[in-house]
Formats: sequence, structure tokens, C-alpha cells
Amino acid sequence: MKGMKRANTDISSFTPPNRPRITISIIAPNHALDQELITLDLPPGLSVGDLKGFVNAETHLPQAAQQFYLNNTPIAGDDKTLEEAGVKDGDMLAMLMRQPEQPNNMNAQRRQQRRPAGRSPHEIETSRLSILGNPAAMAQVREQRPALAEAINDTNWFKEVWEKMDREDAEREQERREQMALLNEDPFNVEAQRKIEEMIRQESVQENLQFAYEHNPEVFGRVTMLYIPVEVNRHPVKAFVDSGAQTTIMSPSCAETCGIMRLIDKRYSGIAKGVGTAQILGRVHAADIRIGNSTMSCSFTVMEGKDVDLLLGLDMLKRFQAVIDLRGGKLVFGDGGNEVQFLGEADIPKGFEEARGREDVVEGPNGTEIGVESGTVRQAGASSSSSAGQGSSVGGTTNGFRGPGQALGAASSSSKSGKAAVNGPTHAPTPASTQRASRSAPASAPTPAATSSTVYPKEAIDQLVSLGFARNQAIAALDACGGDVEYAAGLLFQS
Repeated sequence: MKGMKRANTDISSFTPPNRPRITISIIAPNHALDQELITLDLPPGLSVGDLKGFVNAETHLPQAAQQFYLNNTPIAGDDKTLEEAGVKDGDMLAMLMRQPEQPNNMNAQRRQQRRPAGRSPHEIETSRLSILGNPAAMAQVREQRPALAEAINDTNWFKEVWEKMDREDAEREQERREQMALLNEDPFNVEAQRKIEEMIRQESVQENLQFAYEHNPEVFGRVTMLYIPVEVNRHPVKAFVDSGAQTTIMSPSCAETCGIMRLIDKRYSGIAKGVGTAQILGRVHAADIRIGNSTMSCSFTVMEGKDVDLLLGLDMLKRFQAVIDLRGGKLVFGDGGNEVQFLGEADIPKGFEEARGREDVVEGPNGTEIGVESGTVRQAGASSSSSAGQGSSVGGTTNGFRGPGQALGAASSSSKSGKAAVNGPTHAPTPASTQRASRSAPASAPTPAATSSTVYPKEAIDQLVSLGFARNQAIAALDACGGDVEYAAGLLFQS
């Protein structure tokens, strides 16, 4: 045993005292070893060519394709030692596996890649007839490729759509290949790396969207908002239940309809800031509200710019000890003695539907559009046609000015205390005044032709235009605000 211990001590004495250890990061696109790290203990005085042999022994990557980089600088010369190249113990090298160049065939290969690998006309027609004869396949095509389904009954049209889809797919694939080729040309090009990173991210996002579209289609459906029927000061109102709102909010038009406009305490007026801004006219400290079989005292913050008449916020929900029962579809108060069923989709106000028609959309899979705020999936072009029809209701523009200035005109007309002086109800019905508009004369919503730009002073229009808005937007805002320049400017900044 003692002899063995002495032998081990003698062997350890031959271990080189300064054996440099380096780490090599492999960059090999389309290779299994891409992004791998290897650590090597190297003897002193090793040349760059010998290092390539070590890497070849570890990874089987050909030595001729290896190019080493130290601090983003290529290491040239296989005869140079690692010490001469500046490689020290603990350094990390990048090793790029260069792709073999084929200059004679490169142009021909690129031209071939640009040609879509489409089917022959006979194969396309066979596919069309096969889809027509298979209801399940037809349903799938209608869902995933609506443009193709629309042309299914016309041979020539179907062929054109099919070939167009082939070309688009080929162009996308060619663009992806060209972007990836940048990595082979210069892996340390910052701009190339940024583009490739964005391309990979976009592919991941699209794959995630496609997965959700196929496996969780319900998340793209339209969610019915929670409304309950209530009575404020003996006037029926459909209240929107929103536990995410801090306070209970009422629109000026609803306050006027319920006869509590005179109770507004203007000392509580101001500007509400969140996603945009809104004008707070004041607060009604106490008014009777009947929910179910109970009558309670409730306070309301009267604020412009909302698409609902009445919004029950967290302050009143906590005060009344309300429980939102989504399983039972009802709002429960207290110990359960008072329950109110949520309104069905057919009974809720259409304010949110109109707002969704105006919301921004992003491109979805297979020619669809997805609402940015609501997440609703619809066919491309449906939102723009919807918003165009709705936006023309105010001043003949497609900007769709919503409640702020219009509700203010109604408030000023009834209270005689605002800055704007309007002659009668000149505002178009807004989502916040849906009920009142349904009970009033149809003449309360003027057509665009009924409003002339000559009724406003040129100075008023120029003042709004100088703020950066178009002339038609300025006129539409003045229409909505009864000619008041200050409120029109506030409306333009809020929209």
C-alpha cells in the first residue's frame, strides 16, 4: 500500500503546472452542435491548427470549415500559437463552421428557390373537386383558408387563389432563408443578428397564435359583458358591473335622464387620467338605486367619455357586499337574499359592440383579423366596414367621436351652467345615451348634411387646426360640442 501511494505521488508530479483551459462556443447553423459549448484543457505552445484537430476529435467538425474568433476578431494563421494569438487561460473562443461555397450553382439555386413549388392545373382542379365532395374538408378550408373557400365553385378563380397562396408561401420561405444566410456570412454582424432574432421571434409568435387558434378557439370569441337592470331615481337603467373600476360612474346623459343632474357637486370636478383622459363634471353624493328587491343609497361620479350609462364600481360593490357569481350568471348581495340575473347578450346596450367595431386589429392566421382590445376574431375587412358605418354618425367623419363632447352638450343644455351654449339636442346618439335616444324623437340625430361649416367662426376652426388636427376633424368636434372651442379641443385630444 505504501508503494502504491508513492507511485501516485510520482505520477501527479508530471501534471503540467500551467495547463490553459478554454471554452469554445460552436456556431454551426442547421447542425446538431449549434450553440453548444465545449471546454478543453490544452498543453502549452499549442498552435491554432492543433486546436482545430482537438475540436475535430471532440465534435467531428471538419478542420477546413473551422474559423475561430477571439473578442469578435478572427484568428488567422494555423501556424500561430495560442499565446501568440492572445488566447489566455479562461478565455472563451467562438468557432464558426463555415458553409462550403458553391459559386457556380448559387445563382441557379436562388432562381429555383424563387419559383413556387406549386401544383399543376390538373392537380389543383382535382383538389378542388375533392374539397367539394368532402363536407369536413370544406368546413376546414372555410375556417382556415376563407379566400380559397370563397372561390371553390369557380375553376379559374380557385386556380388563381391557389397559385397566389403558393407564391406567398414561397416568398416567405425565401425571405426566411435569406435572413438565415446572413448568419453564415457574418455571425458577428449586429444588424444581421437583430434581424434574425426578430424573424425567429415573429415565427414563435405566429406559431403560438396558430396553436391557440386551433386548440383554444374560445379565447378569441366575444365575451358578453356583465349588465344588470337597476332603477336610479325610479328610472330604469342597465348598469355595467365592473369590479376593476374604483368608483361608480354615471354618464351626463344618464344623470340628466334620471333627474339628478341638479345634484352634481362641481367641487369634485376634474380630469380623470388612465388610458386617455376624461372630464369629471362632479359628484352626486346620494341617490336612490333599486337593485333587485332592495333600494339602496348610492353615490355617482358623473364623468364624460364612457360608453356606458352607469358603471357599478368596486366602491359600491364592496359597500353592498356583492358577489359576482359567474357560474350562476347572477349578482348576489349580502347573505343571498337579493339576487339579480345578468342580462343576456340580446338585452345589453350596444355601446361595446360599436366600440369594438372601431378598435385596432392585428393580422391573424389565414386571412383573419383579431381585435387588439377584445381579442375577437373576424374576417379581414369586417372591422373597417363596420367602423366606417359607425364613424359617419358624427360630423360625417370616420373618426367616430364618442361620448365626451356629445354628453357635455346635453348637460349644458339642461343645466344652463356650462361653458358651451347649445341650441337644442344637436348631438348624435352615443353608446352612453342609447336608452334616452330610443325614447326621444329621431330628429335628435342630425345627418352630416344638416351641419354646415359656415356656422362656426373661421378663427375657431383655425385654432383647432393649429393644434395639429385636420379641418374636418375640427368641424366634427365643434358639431359635437355645440361650437365650444375649449371642449372641442378636449374632445379631439381624448379621441
